[in-house]
Amino acid sequence: MSHSDFGPATRANVTVAQDLLSSPHLNSGIRKATFRLMPMLIILYFVAFLDRTNVGFAEAAMEVDRGISAGAYALGAGIFFIGYAIFEIPSNLLLDKFGARFWLARIAITWGIVAAAFAFVNGETMFVILRFLLGVTEAGLFPGVIMFLAQWFPNKRRVQMFALFYLAQPFSQMLGAPLSGGLISFGDQVTPWAGWQVMFFVEGMMAVAAGIAAFFFLVDSPQKAKFLNDDEKAALKEVMAHEDSVKESDGPRGIGAALISWKVWYFTAIYFCLQIAVYGTTFYLPQQVSSLIGQSVGWQVGLVSAIPWAVGLFACYYVGKHATTVKRRRTWGALFFLITGLAILVSAWAGANGQGLLGIAAITIAVAAFLSTGPITWSFPTSFLTGAAAAAGIGLINSLGNLGGFVAPIMRTGINDAVPTDSGAWGVVSLGVFAFVAAAMMWATRFFSAKADALLVTDRAPGH
Repeated sequence: MSHSDFGPATRANVTVAQDLLSSPHLNSGIRKATFRLMPMLIILYFVAFLDRTNVGFAEAAMEVDRGISAGAYALGAGIFFIGYAIFEIPSNLLLDKFGARFWLARIAITWGIVAAAFAFVNGETMFVILRFLLGVTEAGLFPGVIMFLAQWFPNKRRVQMFALFYLAQPFSQMLGAPLSGGLISFGDQVTPWAGWQVMFFVEGMMAVAAGIAAFFFLVDSPQKAKFLNDDEKAALKEVMAHEDSVKESDGPRGIGAALISWKVWYFTAIYFCLQIAVYGTTFYLPQQVSSLIGQSVGWQVGLVSAIPWAVGLFACYYVGKHATTVKRRRTWGALFFLITGLAILVSAWAGANGQGLLGIAAITIAVAAFLSTGPITWSFPTSFLTGAAAAAGIGLINSLGNLGGFVAPIMRTGINDAVPTDSGAWGVVSLGVFAFVAAAMMWATRFFSAKADALLVTDRAPGH
């Protein structure tokens, strides 16, 4: 793609953007912001993802100790996203009002308290209520960080930052799976409490500690960052202001316009399909691995469950670093959705036919693929949303898209009940179908674009 592909006004915007992006002060500012902000954001999402999915390690034990049935577990696993969806947009708007530093810290502390309370679950009702409250208290974390990064980093570098943030997922499962399994084993063998109680309490307190740290480490904007010099602040402010001016001339303005924008709803549908694949895999990963290797959930299952996430970590980072053009983002995004769907189908076949090694390989490929496409998916709405429209639009995409996490476990359980098999293969197959839908929708983005996409071109016009 070159300057000649655009009109005069867009060519001028491209030239200005390239001049701003080539500033050494901007590059040094981005480098400093990356090292200062990203570790804290990764830690926050690490414990968030851990507290969402650690119920998978406690399912069997809670059924024995507290009588929580598979149906109640599926409802509790999914109802998290109802609370999450209801409070997502209000939370994002409050973050826009109070600033990321205060609001993200508040989110982490309150969800950590609720997560720790799972140690005291006494039955199905309390389990379902706490899962709902966990969604309520965590609402706004993920979209708040997406909006925060869109305010700090230009579009050219944004997918790389999204990918770094997404690394919390594989880190959470690489370290969190052995941690959860280890805490269960430690609790059962060393403490007077059940292992699952120890796991919930310790991991909940980790979130509280992370929230307190976030209050001191995060900074609301480049202009308030003491770790940047004046030239770096000016360079970041100028490039982000230029991108915002382009987005304001193209995207919806204000909360109401964002909520009825067809593009916002389009990417909501894509994200919904992604979440069905993601949570359809992650909620049941420990049990799936347990079945494939013939071991009960514990330390060994935790270690094997970490393998897909270790591979996904490298895939996500590589793709995020190199997805710097619209063509790459669209093509790679569609391709990784397609691979996700195929890998989920293969894992279902492997489970039904006792092929443990093939099943783990397929799960590994699925995890690597959906981790890689997540940051790419978010690059599209952040290319045309800004200001209050970004707070509302990003909140809507994440809240309704995450309902895929509510649908996935219930749909999988329902289909397995309707078409029962020893491996539950048909429930897995039903989840893979949505990845194919997302692949087609991602590819179809070639028929529409945002003006800010032009700012991603990499070559210069003759004479420049």
